[in-house]
Amino acid sequence: MHVKKGDKVMVITGKDKGKTGTVLAAFPKKDRVLVEGVNIVKKHSKPSQDNPQGGIISKEAAIHVSNVMVLDPKTNEPTRVGYDVVDGKKVRVAKKSGVALDK
Repeated sequence: MHVKKGDKVMVITGKDKGKTGTVLAAFPKKDRVLVEGVNIVKKHSKPSQDNPQGGIISKEAAIHVSNVMVLDPKTNEPTRVGYDVVDGKKVRVAKKSGVALDK
């Protein structure tokens, strides 16, 4: 996958098009990511031990990884991801500026 947990991404299609957020979790086997503040859904919960009131909870749902693009660290614009080998390690690189995305 071209995104990892902690990446700043922009949604490029769908109902939340244009929104930006941080990747909270990545699910490579399902090709999905959980982005902060994007794809909010309402979840009805029964009263339980840790939530005695119950009610309706708003939370993020996963979206397909093809619907997000990594934000370039230099220009803060969406960019494609390339790969370079640095010191024998494969490193993700922003296509627009050439800046390495991995620390």
